[in-house]
Amino acid sequence: MSIIVLAEHSQNTFKKKTFEAVQYAATLAQSMGTSATALVLGSADESAMQQLGAYGAQKVWHVADSRLDNLNSRAYTKAIATAVEKAGAAIVITLHDVTGKAVAPRLAARLKAGLVAGAISQPDLSKGFVIKKSVFSGKAFSHINITSDKKVVTLMPNSFPVKKGEGTAAVEKLEVAFDDKDFGVQVKEVKAVSGDSIPLPEAELVVSGGRGMKGPENWGVLENLAQSLGAALACSRPVADSHWRPHHEHVGQTGGTIRPNLYIAVGISGAIQHLAGVNSSKTIVVINKDPEAPFFKAADYGVIGDALEIVPKLTEAVKKFKAEQAG
Repeated sequence: MSIIVLAEHSQNTFKKKTFEAVQYAATLAQSMGTSATALVLGSADESAMQQLGAYGAQKVWHVADSRLDNLNSRAYTKAIATAVEKAGAAIVITLHDVTGKAVAPRLAARLKAGLVAGAISQPDLSKGFVIKKSVFSGKAFSHINITSDKKVVTLMPNSFPVKKGEGTAAVEKLEVAFDDKDFGVQVKEVKAVSGDSIPLPEAELVVSGGRGMKGPENWGVLENLAQSLGAALACSRPVADSHWRPHHEHVGQTGGTIRPNLYIAVGISGAIQHLAGVNSSKTIVVINKDPEAPFFKAADYGVIGDALEIVPKLTEAVKKFKAEQAG
């Protein structure tokens, strides 16, 4: 009853969220007395795949078909189902991201498997296979027992610690009998976000701005703070709708959902729609000149004052602290 974990990569690079998924699967496999196999789809560097062994994968199956370099939910589902059949696997682990949301439901239907989307805990095996997830926009938790023989679980990124160990994984080619229907939808062009910014779903530190920044011309103070912290940039929906910032930075109920270790909200009132996307952050810091802003009720720390005065001082304090630590 082995475990298959989908090891996502981008341009031959495996990100922290993939290591998180692999280590989650390996930890679960160890508690169940079985093994975890990482599945890599598309073009990938063998040495990079071998490094998945340092996070617990005992072996890696590689479907080396360049058509899988871009997400295709039908083809991905077939590849994972093939791996499940070959391994006799009972559990499939993916991330709760764009890929996981597209593939996991289709895979669960194909395998006749129970599905938990957005897990934030290891299964409680003493009570069956009970997994914890957040519900109602993070206001409550649900504990779900998967009773089916086969199980599919997607993981909320940045929910589990990652610790690199020793060793490498053996890489084997996995052949999948695709047909034309599997690639009925084709990707014609990919427009990647340019720059050196940290992808929001993977960021452990996030600096976010709202309408309280008064205009796009003031965003430089947030960019400076984010750079000094090594943080990603985000924004509220009104900011994205006003085209002050690109839409991929929008977090909230209708944007991205993130779980950073630190979320600094600057000039954001804290409407419930925004909170739905960020309230799983480990620590929330709010900077707002309105003492009645709803966000203060959800904050771990709050600063009342003008963001354009406070943020530059905070940036200088961060730089000074880092300089002292380096010295």
